[in-house]
Amino acid sequence: MAKRDYYDVLGVQKNASKDDIKKAYRKLAIQYHPDKNPGDKPAEEKFKEATEAYEVLADDQKKAAYDQFGFAGVEGMGGGHDYSSVFRGFEDIFGDFSSFSSIFDMFGGGFRRGTSGERIRQGANLRYDIEIPFKDAVFGTKVEIQFSHNESCTVCKGSGAANGAGKKTCPVCQGSGQVRHSQGFFSVATTCHKCGGEGSVIENPCKECGGSGTQKKRQKIMVTIPAGIEDGRRVVVRQQGDAGPNGGPAGDLFVFIRVKPHEYFERQDVDLYCAVPISISQASLGADIHVTTLDNKTIKVKVPAGIQNGKMLRIRGEGVPAGSRQGDLYIKLMIQIPEKLSRRGRELLEELAKIEGQNDSPKPISLSQLSEQ
Repeated sequence: MAKRDYYDVLGVQKNASKDDIKKAYRKLAIQYHPDKNPGDKPAEEKFKEATEAYEVLADDQKKAAYDQFGFAGVEGMGGGHDYSSVFRGFEDIFGDFSSFSSIFDMFGGGFRRGTSGERIRQGANLRYDIEIPFKDAVFGTKVEIQFSHNESCTVCKGSGAANGAGKKTCPVCQGSGQVRHSQGFFSVATTCHKCGGEGSVIENPCKECGGSGTQKKRQKIMVTIPAGIEDGRRVVVRQQGDAGPNGGPAGDLFVFIRVKPHEYFERQDVDLYCAVPISISQASLGADIHVTTLDNKTIKVKVPAGIQNGKMLRIRGEGVPAGSRQGDLYIKLMIQIPEKLSRRGRELLEELAKIEGQNDSPKPISLSQLSEQ
């Protein structure tokens, strides 16, 4: 199903202010929230759709890219879609955040409340860049990668506290996670420096992780690269990012793909292109030539007599896999003129020239006629 325009989803104009965008989203989020519509799949999809639209339109950089290039402009910018940045701003949108805890379970983003009231946040997403051969991008492959990420501490089980010790309410912010300062007529709230916004502090930190609840570890995994992946695309490996504090869920690992150029083949969408040299006699008389495909098969291709330089031959089903079908291979025929001729070869060409009257003055043709040949 095709995506709807983000402005249509939220029901706002393109020149809508941030406040208007926020209000429109708040209205839809409350209307279609899963807690109000249990088991209603269409409502859940509308909620996701609205959240995706808000994520883009509430961000100046993403909104500018979307306005200029559409959905392609936000591909790879979080528009496809890590909702955690939206959820971190939900308190500003909804005020009382407690009734929206199920959002995080649905998308794995932001934070939720633990049994003792502390905030359980998802860990950070990680990025890994990899370059693969052209052939592997076309037909798919599996690649082993090594990377470092934060895992939950094995000693304290991610709590950050030693020997099962608990946490106490932060004495500075009294559990709110924020400290307010008065500046004239205004009151400014900042993140508490003592607890880092958690609202609680560890009385006896774990010696293994220093109270962070996580440990840096080296990980080795196999990543499946799907057939037909394009340069610049990404593969998402769920829950291989950093572990979240307070035993929170791990983020995701985003593997960005770079494709090495091939020596002979090029790609356009799901079709492959290559150039094959043929001789003057093959072009004039026609011939059966053998071409090696990208997957190292040898196929016989019939060259029709009288074919012109630069003409394309289409071989069906020898291109890039695309779901249930496969693209095509286009072979561009390049007629090679010999730099040196044997005596007999020269005699034969001279005889042919006399027969065809090629020494006579040729009649000019237009450039458009030349391009049609």
